[in-house]
Amino acid sequence: DFGRYKRAEELVRGARGVVYRATDPLLGRSVAIKAINQAYLENLGISAAEYYERFRREAEVAGGLNHPHIVKIFDLGPDYIVMELVEGESLRARTQLTLSRTLEIVSQVADALDCAHAQGIVHRDIKPANIMLRPNGSVTVMDFGLARIESSTLTAAGEILGSASYMAPELVLGGRADAKSDIFALGVVAYELMTGERPFAGPSITSILYKIVHAPPPSAHGVNLNLPPDYDDIFAKVLAKEAAGRYQKAGDFASE
Repeated sequence: DFGRYKRAEELVRGARGVVYRATDPLLGRSVAIKAINQAYLENLGISAAEYYERFRREAEVAGGLNHPHIVKIFDLGPDYIVMELVEGESLRARTQLTLSRTLEIVSQVADALDCAHAQGIVHRDIKPANIMLRPNGSVTVMDFGLARIESSTLTAAGEILGSASYMAPELVLGGRADAKSDIFALGVVAYELMTGERPFAGPSITSILYKIVHAPPPSAHGVNLNLPPDYDDIFAKVLAKEAAGRYQKAGDFASE
């Protein structure tokens, strides 16, 4: 039961929950509703009341973001969130992009991150699956707030997020997520879009996390000879092991 919203069809089902297409009859518009999977909470070993309280608090904060490249949050229910229905596909489904198109995408995501960071909001889970490409070519970053609360819950439960390849070194070492860790993740996404490979890859989560903390990223120009050689310096900075050595703003990275 989603209150006044009329559920139309299921869009995506995963371990964490289900996303439905629905209609808001009061405003006459289509929306997306994300409902939390009760079994998912039981597996985490936390109470539903605790999770929903965090869920509401984070979603309310994220709902205050107003940016053309950040998904809009419209409403909250006791165990669901109502948001803008974003048509298109995630970046995870796209591998063949021109360099100019990739730079457009990175710039738009960076702009969204700078807006959130300026208001003290950290995404915590920037990865291709959370970046949507709309039919008109624009980009929308999904799951602000939701990524934050799910990340903190998983950490508390002693689990590692499935997005290990995009984690900054300080997060691997148990540190606190901040704007610099989001910028690191955007650097990983950009590297992957430009080369077709992740900068820190391996046969297991353990090997990936070891490389994130200890190994420099392979030369992007060496992987893709069509990239300018000076991109190696840019990636070395955005993927620096020490947060202080990275770009101060996501937009600085995108611009360079």
